[in-house]
Amino acid sequence: MDGIARRAATPRTTLYRRWSDPIEVLLDALYHQHPVEEPTPGADDLRGDLIRALRLMVEWALSPAGRAVAAILTDPRSAALMSEALFERVFANRGGTFTRTVLQHYADRGRFPAELLTPVVADIGEALVTKHLIDGGAPPTDEELAAIVDQAILPAIGLGPRAPRA
Repeated sequence: MDGIARRAATPRTTLYRRWSDPIEVLLDALYHQHPVEEPTPGADDLRGDLIRALRLMVEWALSPAGRAVAAILTDPRSAALMSEALFERVFANRGGTFTRTVLQHYADRGRFPAELLTPVVADIGEALVTKHLIDGGAPPTDEELAAIVDQAILPAIGLGPRAPRA
């Protein structure tokens, strides 16, 4: 807390009024840096909104906050200490996965049966983007994000596969 107070040019006691320890400060900072996916106003483009949600995930994953979360979750000691808190206090409060809010919005409007929105379906896009990022190379292109939507997410909610482009 001393280092945080020094960088913030504030007394340490001021920090303790709001946060009990450095982990609390980090979780609060990550919460405020984690984007919330939202359907387009007047949403009627499920495919486009899913692609935008995955693009938002890629942008966040490459941001300082996303890289900090990756470092936390890939280090066994910090993951054991913080993963549950990250999922409960950051991700769940900001919509869960990057496609869940969009999918829930369209399910609520009858675009597909709500019972098809399972935890696995909500995680498909995020899991495939994460795999792409872990495998290395350049971040996924919009065409690759569209392939994830067309070949994995939409078929999982009963909206049929689109033919892959050559």
